[in-house]
Amino acid sequence: MISIHCRLFCLLLLVLSIITQANSADSKMDELELPSHKAMFEMCLFKAIKSADKAATLAEIEHYCEQKVAERVMSKTTGKSVELGVLANRVIREKRTAADPYVLTPHKMNYILPLSMVDEINREAYQGFSDWADELKDIEAKFQLSLKVPLLTDSLFREGDQLFFGFTLQSWWQIYSAEISKPFRETNYQPEFFYFTPISFHPFGGNSALVVGGEHQSNGRSQVLSRSWNRVYVNYLYEKRNFALSLRPWYRIPESEKESPADGQGDDNPDILDYMGHFELGLLYKYDTDYEFSFKGRNNFATHNGFIEFGVTFPLWGKLKGYAQMSSGYGESLIDYNVNQKRFGIGIALTNLL
Repeated sequence: MISIHCRLFCLLLLVLSIITQANSADSKMDELELPSHKAMFEMCLFKAIKSADKAATLAEIEHYCEQKVAERVMSKTTGKSVELGVLANRVIREKRTAADPYVLTPHKMNYILPLSMVDEINREAYQGFSDWADELKDIEAKFQLSLKVPLLTDSLFREGDQLFFGFTLQSWWQIYSAEISKPFRETNYQPEFFYFTPISFHPFGGNSALVVGGEHQSNGRSQVLSRSWNRVYVNYLYEKRNFALSLRPWYRIPESEKESPADGQGDDNPDILDYMGHFELGLLYKYDTDYEFSFKGRNNFATHNGFIEFGVTFPLWGKLKGYAQMSSGYGESLIDYNVNQKRFGIGIALTNLL
């Protein structure tokens, strides 16, 4: 099964390489007309240091030059003046620290919600497996940790592209259930490989990019509590100034049927697409420097099962930011994928989305 997954992922990368061959030929011509990006950056840095305000830091000057180089390259490709948005600025910041061994690069949002209230927990899943199913509380803690690692130091197919390994962990902790020793009710693990590339498509004056990836998601349990699935996806990203959009359809990689629910081999959740749907839409908006608003939605138009999640970050004190999250629908966690839940949580954002 692993070899099949690898072949599918490699096939997707091959398709991208064929699509970008014409662009790569143009980029070789551009290299003859323009100095290298490193040379452009160094020239900008030299000029900026000479004319910069004395109070400006080196990091601020470097960020300014990185933006100018990116804008010049993109403008050369499109023939138009291009304005960088919130996603492009995040990519620039990440590239600056990618080689720093003391910096961990966030992938998805990182947060801790010490207070997370839900109206329904899938207690039926734990019946007969543990003696604490009836003691589970509707108030628990939830947290998410998500990191990514670039696998290449140079471009692969076209300027600005990159190959990553990402890992996301989500956990739901029954910290208020002292009677049953405060267990971790559910933990979901999501490793993935994905390819990112900007594309020369600028609707409404914004910028676009494509992400192609393959991921596995599992709760690391066995037998009747086991939940997992594998999928490949294409993610279209769009940005304009402080607004960003993500549209990510996917294809689930089929698995063989189980002979019995306790069988260790086979599909743990054959009906998961009925609840998780076939795509996810994400919207982000950065208001000023203190607030970020996010939306995530999924739907299966055949079963009419879906999921929505709203989030907002807000200032607390110093660099510390608060985070509030509200969701409704199916599939917040794998163990609860077929249970309709409404949840509200509040806590601390460890990293921003933008």
